[in-house]
Amino acid sequence: MPASDVLRRRLLRAFVALAVLGGVGAYLLIHLNTGGGPAPRCEVRGKGDGGAYELDPEQAANAATISAVASSRRLPERAVTIAIATAMQESELRNIEHGDRDSLGLFQQRPSQGWGTEEQILDPVYSTGKFYEHLAEIPGYSRLPLTEAAQRVQRSGFPQAYAKHETAAARLSAALTGRHGAAFTCTTAKGDTRSGDPAQLRRALKREFGDGVLPDPGAAGAGEGSGGASRGGGGQVVVLPVTGDAAGGEVDTAGRGWELAHWAVAQAPRLRVAQVSFAGREWRAEDSSAGWRKAENANAEAGAASVRIVTEP
Repeated sequence: MPASDVLRRRLLRAFVALAVLGGVGAYLLIHLNTGGGPAPRCEVRGKGDGGAYELDPEQAANAATISAVASSRRLPERAVTIAIATAMQESELRNIEHGDRDSLGLFQQRPSQGWGTEEQILDPVYSTGKFYEHLAEIPGYSRLPLTEAAQRVQRSGFPQAYAKHETAAARLSAALTGRHGAAFTCTTAKGDTRSGDPAQLRRALKREFGDGVLPDPGAAGAGEGSGGASRGGGGQVVVLPVTGDAAGGEVDTAGRGWELAHWAVAQAPRLRVAQVSFAGREWRAEDSSAGWRKAENANAEAGAASVRIVTEP
């Protein structure tokens, strides 16, 4: 081989090596500046089968909203499973601004077909509510195969596609509706120093679960233990009673508590939640990889009658 060709090959290899090293260096710099560690993720663990299903924080927040809106309408867990499986297929549980023709949002609803304006459909609370409105009009929907129930709402060109998401959707629904306690957890990103806003947290709770999730501020006994805020560990504390559902009806206390607690963990990045406590267990953003663990203080162990949420200071 001519010497000139050997030299060119050596120079090429050297150039490639430098490019690779430069890429690694850039990655390490970004990694260090953002706190390092793996990407944030959420996980729901199944009961009995030992399996788990993972999703990213955006998907988890949208799934939690879908469950909360069902709670505000007093819909059964089966409705949540159908809705989550549908959103998994239509948008991968992402609030996307594009789709087939004019389809938008979690459920790929179309403004031209009467689902609402673009702005409305891109609001997950609104679009989920519209999905449930149509689902509730189907006689006996909870007893239908998931694909049939979803198809009657969506009128998709690929109706059987919903079936592949049923197992994961059912697992998510069991946790997010509170039937499986301490089964849903998330890890958080390092280096986010934004403060939380308890007023924003209360607005989100009322918008997704309905006004009944928090009592009238003027009611007797309203305060920290009834959805008010106080200082706690540098952040603001919001304590939610779990003696009734969003419509004021009687509910299973443990189920209602885990429903609210799991929702708060799923919404932690958006609402800057630092800690969630219920029934002697707690989740902390600063050590989120530990998941739900035994509570460390008396306030967090206050019993099964309330969920305690602390925002970032």
